[in-house]
Order: sequence, then structure tokens, then C-alpha cells
Amino acid sequence: MSNLVTSRNQILPIAARSIAAAAALCCAGLASAQTAPSVTLYGMVDVGITSVSGLKGGTATQLASGIMEGSRWGLKGNEDLGGGYRTIFTLENRFEADTGALGSRPISGLQLSDRYSQATLLGLPATLQPVITGLAGQLATASWGVNIGNNLFDRQAYVGLVTPFGGFLAGRQYTPAFETNATYDIMETQSALSAGQVAAFPAVLEIRKSNALQYRFVKDGMSGSFMYALGEVAGDAAKGRMLGLNANYKTGAFSVGFGYNTANNENGDKSLTTSVLGASMNFGSDKLSGMLIKITDDNPSNMTGIGQALSANPATAAYAALIQGAYTTAFKQDGTLVHIGYRHVTGPHTMSVAYSSFNDKTASNADVASYGVAYTYALSKRTDLNGVLVRIDNKDRGQVAPGGNGYVGGVTASAGTSSTGIAFGLRHRF
Repeated sequence: MSNLVTSRNQILPIAARSIAAAAALCCAGLASAQTAPSVTLYGMVDVGITSVSGLKGGTATQLASGIMEGSRWGLKGNEDLGGGYRTIFTLENRFEADTGALGSRPISGLQLSDRYSQATLLGLPATLQPVITGLAGQLATASWGVNIGNNLFDRQAYVGLVTPFGGFLAGRQYTPAFETNATYDIMETQSALSAGQVAAFPAVLEIRKSNALQYRFVKDGMSGSFMYALGEVAGDAAKGRMLGLNANYKTGAFSVGFGYNTANNENGDKSLTTSVLGASMNFGSDKLSGMLIKITDDNPSNMTGIGQALSANPATAAYAALIQGAYTTAFKQDGTLVHIGYRHVTGPHTMSVAYSSFNDKTASNADVASYGVAYTYALSKRTDLNGVLVRIDNKDRGQVAPGGNGYVGGVTASAGTSSTGIAFGLRHRF
């Protein structure tokens, strides 16, 4: 069961050695209090320069944290209880290596896609555009970005018990469907070339879930998990909850897996549901991977808040139900994401190419496709240089701009405007 919970490698910059030393002393203090101490400080710093075209303000060139993977630091530990039992824990923090902040906003700023910010595209009278402009700004402020709540351990925070018949975890964790996605994305969710970049907002997949209970097992090439995340809405356990499961079979040359998440909205109605099917084959230093993701959401979450906010204002109360209904329709999802990728490794060189497409079957028809190449040169086992070139083609109302693993690209200048992203970065793990 040693690979029951897989922790990702992570980093801190050379300039922050004093911080690392202080954290190490903290770890030592924690470890000394345990009967069988085993506490590890780990992390990753990933930062570089990115240039993204097609934005409303033109091409944006900036320093960004998380070119390949999000910068982070964490504490993980375990205690052997004997008889095949042990306790484990993980506390993992994300941070912006370029600013030191805990969260970030999209490169394009607090701009929503036209289909969420233009009254006529929402099916509303043009006379309501001032109301929609204000509401779109509020929606972007409340939800558009990474860890905008500035949670200290936004990445992971859980404790668990490993037994001879599986592991039981409780806390904030990766969801089963996301883990399947990360397994069969040739980029393993790294960089702007990863599959999820074509469908960033609204989210087509819950990456992590708080208040989650999870059972995991690994045996003879088989692995799997089941998750139940409590919605914790008083008076109704069905409101806001999420269920998830996955299963994977792996040999030395072949792997196949399935993942599934389904969530309820704040009213207890079935909301975002994601099914992931993936397979990969290894040919020595080469790997071929493919994935199919089906996304549906007939009852988007957090729509009641729109109506309540508008109803509380006498100037907009008369339009509250109409506007809430329009946004509910706009945020519904029905689509299919397809991904195929190839990776070749020789010595310190790793070259990856990938193609991903999202077929939006809603009335918006916001189809998006991405393709490109990523290159990594390993300076050592802990440090590497990275370059990524990605083109995103937006169709009809598609409006996606490429980001990275640790930040969101955002949206292009207008619906149907495509974008190219170029990034060069340095990644160090400790």
C-alpha cells in the first residue's frame, strides 16, 4: 500500500532558503512530538515568462508562477502503527512564486466570455446591458481565478488511516475523476498543453473537494477509490454534496481507467457530472495516451445567489427571475472533451505533443481546440528548463486563452477570437 497516496514533487526558490529553513525547524518540532517521527517538508517552485496573444488589450507578456506545475510547499507524514496499519497526513499550500500571493487572477483580468457578459447573447433585452455589465463584474470577482479565497492549504489537507484492506482519508482531496484525467492527459495536467485548458470556465471537472471522505485501494495492478463529499448545508445532506469513484488497471506496457464525479447544487438538484475514460500504451521511451470526457450539468450551482442579489436591489428586483433564468441556461453544460498525446524521452530531453478538443453541444456552440508542443530539459533530477508552444482555436462563441498549471489564461478579446501561448520556465523540486 506504499503507493496508496501519491504526493507530487514540489519546490521553493533559492531566494527563499531562509523560509525553507524555518519551515524545516517547524517540521522538526512536529516530528519530535511523534512516537515514530516521519514528517517531510516538500515543495516546488515553477516560474517563467509567458506571452499570450488575442486578448482585449493585445498580446500580454508577463512573469507567471506555474508554467508547468503550480508552485507549492507542503508537509506530509506517517506513523507505523504495526500490523499493516499506519496513519498519514498531507497539508499542501499553493503560492505565487512571482508575487508571494496565495491566489491569482486570469491573464485577461476580470473579463467574462461574451456569452456571459452580453445581454443579447444571454437572450435578454439590450436595455438590460447595464445590469448585466455590473452582474458580470460581480461574478468574475467572486469566481474567476485560482484560490481567490486565499486559503492556506487550498491544494490538499487531509488525514488518513492505511489498513491491510485499503486506505481511509478525510479532508480536502483530489477527486476521483480528476485523478483519472491526470493519469491519461499526456501532460499529466502540466502546462497550457494539458487537456483541461480547453474548458476552464465554467469548470467541466471538480479538481479538488473539501469535506471529503475517501476509500482507496491498490492490489495486483488494480487501483481505485470512492469519494463522498458532504455538502454541509444545514437541514439537507443532499445539498452541495458530491460522489465520485474511479478504477484503473495497469501493466508495464498498458493502462486503462475510468473516473466519475457527480455533484448536487445548493438546492439538492443533480448538477455537474463528469465521466472520464482513458487508456495509454508505453513503448520503451515513448508513450501514447488518449482520453474521452463527457460533461453534463442541467442545474448549475450558485444560480440562486444571482436572483437573491438582484431581488435585494429595488432597481433590479423586477428583472431578478428573468436574469437568473438566463444565467442558469447559459451555465448549463453538455459537451465532450477528446484528448490524444504522445511523449518521447531520451536522456535529459522530454518532448510532448498533444491535441485536445471540446465539443460544446449547448446553444452557445462554444467549441474549442488546442494543439502544440512542450519540451523539458532536465538539468538534474530536481531542476529542469521548460518551453511550451500552444495554439487555441476558438469557434463560434468559444473564447479561451491559454494559461498554465498554476494560473488561468482567461478569455480572448471576443467570441471566436483564437490565441497563441508561448512560455519558458524554470522548475525546481525539493
